[in-house]
Amino acid sequence: MALANAPRDEFTSGLTHECGVFGAIGTSDWSNTNSEIAQIICIGLEALQHRGQESCGVVTSEGNDDFHIHKGMGLVKNVFNNDNISKLKGSLGIGHTRYATRAASAAINCQPFVVHSMHGSLATAHNGELVNCPSLRKKVLDRGVGLSTHSDSEIITQALCLIPPEGEVNGPDWPARIRHFMQMAPLSYSLVLMLKDRIYAVRDPYGNRPLCLGKILPPHCDRNDETVQPEGWLVSSESCAFLTITRYVREVLPGEIVEMTHQGLRTVDIVARPADKQLAFCIFEYVYFARPNSIFEGQEVYTVRSHCGRQLAIEHPVEADIVGSVPESGNAAAFGYSKESNIPMGELLTKNTYVGRTFIQPNNRLRQLNVALKFSPISTNVKGKRIILIDDSIVRGNTIGPIIKLLRRAGAKEVHIRVASPPLKHPCFMGINIPTREELIANDLDSRRLADKVGADSLEYLSVEGLVKAVHRNIEKGVDKGHCTACLTGEYPEEIPCELQW
Repeated sequence: MALANAPRDEFTSGLTHECGVFGAIGTSDWSNTNSEIAQIICIGLEALQHRGQESCGVVTSEGNDDFHIHKGMGLVKNVFNNDNISKLKGSLGIGHTRYATRAASAAINCQPFVVHSMHGSLATAHNGELVNCPSLRKKVLDRGVGLSTHSDSEIITQALCLIPPEGEVNGPDWPARIRHFMQMAPLSYSLVLMLKDRIYAVRDPYGNRPLCLGKILPPHCDRNDETVQPEGWLVSSESCAFLTITRYVREVLPGEIVEMTHQGLRTVDIVARPADKQLAFCIFEYVYFARPNSIFEGQEVYTVRSHCGRQLAIEHPVEADIVGSVPESGNAAAFGYSKESNIPMGELLTKNTYVGRTFIQPNNRLRQLNVALKFSPISTNVKGKRIILIDDSIVRGNTIGPIIKLLRRAGAKEVHIRVASPPLKHPCFMGINIPTREELIANDLDSRRLADKVGADSLEYLSVEGLVKAVHRNIEKGVDKGHCTACLTGEYPEEIPCELQW
């Protein structure tokens, strides 16, 4: 989503994902003259809002090159209304919701990007980050192409307009162009591309970023009846965006290029990764980013997080009276810890969902005051109790200390912190905005010293081996699997260009 050697956001305190992508196309009898497809896309983007909150956009087509576009800064519900949605007519369209990392949070970087080539219009929505962005940018500029932003998503769009080395006969060969791009840029991306009459869903050969397919079903049909003919097709970053009148079909395979038309969908190519390389699906999709009801690799995210909690209880047991979580992302792991340890689970903190982010506060005192506003202890479950508090991750460590103070003031006898992921120690160059090395608390303090710093009686992390075990637990035997743990181990799926800075 951004220029690969530009500085990262200095204000970010936690992990931030870059974006979510969504696309929809109706079947051959779908009307071009209404905005129903645009409405479906906007609903899908709202379901993906957790993947990016800074900007969003939708592009639709009525079967010609005059695309309808609306983009803006802010949440989907604030950018789109009945008036502007009604102008997004067409039987196919794509959408995007973005969180900036290196490219500025500005209207010019809103996606989808649209370019007009000699062969027609092309719209692109991208989730991920190109590891070789500087070299690919140079290749595009050397072809005489001008760039108006610092986003690598624009580079992708322009690169797809280049004729592949083997040439073309009778017009553009879009699958060949996509394949050529994928050979130039091995990771990281999930792409949704729209031409005037079709959509392409593309996932990098390492499968680093998620992407899945769904179908639009007729209203009031039996959703379990496999003979029901779909009224359209969907592509989304996560299956949680598929609603009651839609149905999850499958994930886009690593390296797969799927073509979606009014007649249906088909695989047009699969670009293989190097024979000596493993799959590298981002393991933090399970830990942190994805919605609990999303499905990856045939398993629900909630189940994996529960397994992480069980494994955490096995690795780091402690005597206590009650298990609770930092809401809401730690809930599933707390449930698993409670089940494995036979310690009852209860609500320790309530969360005020209307309080904004705490990391933008200018000093620690104001951050702590904001934490107190954001979280409130449940005195009945806290007073006089030995508490195990489960968090999904600790990044800078700015939030956990004030939370422990709240629990102590509410009468907690002991507070034991258990983290349902390993400590973050390394950068991600594939789509996750991780703070600088100095800001990652695990690079400065081990678990015992961190417990002293934040005022916990003890603090322990899940091991890398334990996390992988929890993720692999329900993946079917014989299924090819592999996960990127670079932010935990420093082991990257591809060699990282030396010009990348962190």
